[in-house]
Amino acid sequence: MHALDIILNFFREGGIFLYPIALVWVVGLVIALERFGFVVRAGAGNRRMWSQVQPLLEAGRFRDAHNAVANSDTALAHIMRYGITRIQSARSRDDIEKALEESLVEVIPRLEKRTHYLSSLANIAMLMGLLGTVIGLISAFAAVAQANPAEKASLLAASISVAMNNTALGLVTAITLLLAHLYLETKTTEIVDSLEVASVKFLNALHEKKMDPESQHDAARQAHRPVETGVRGARA
Repeated sequence: MHALDIILNFFREGGIFLYPIALVWVVGLVIALERFGFVVRAGAGNRRMWSQVQPLLEAGRFRDAHNAVANSDTALAHIMRYGITRIQSARSRDDIEKALEESLVEVIPRLEKRTHYLSSLANIAMLMGLLGTVIGLISAFAAVAQANPAEKASLLAASISVAMNNTALGLVTAITLLLAHLYLETKTTEIVDSLEVASVKFLNALHEKKMDPESQHDAARQAHRPVETGVRGARA
């Protein structure tokens, strides 16, 4: 109960601006926790999916890889579906690469969703704390100017307490939310980088297994030329 009494006294002596700052803090923490859970699940889901798909891609079993990602809602599965679907209709490796880039454009906003709110809320909390501090100091000087000499010390101490409490809560809120934003941004960047690496490995596996449409066309032309030469020789 001692800690609860300290918190209650803190808000009781800190003035009205502590309550909106605390509200901003709660909203920011809710967003941070929701995003943290989403990013952790997204990273774990992508790793599980890649462990299933990678052996299939290396073996050239692209149909089995498509079946593996067909019913998954992970970011990696979404990208792999784009790439594998375009194998049959694409004319070159660049067409498949563009399809993968298009899928990344769709996936990245979902990974970064609401994360940028944290930095904005941190700035708002800091400014509100500064505003509460300024108002507390104004009240302190006004109290000192109009109070009796015997009451000046107590009124000045109370007003300065209001100012310092606003400064403290504003800084604590801003620091907490900025750290959460930094962590989430770092984890999101790691996930995006892993998706780009997976896309490159998919393209390399496609080329190595001669599933690249451009390679298929070249191979078909090269296989067809000796036949035509043989026919002409026979006619001659």
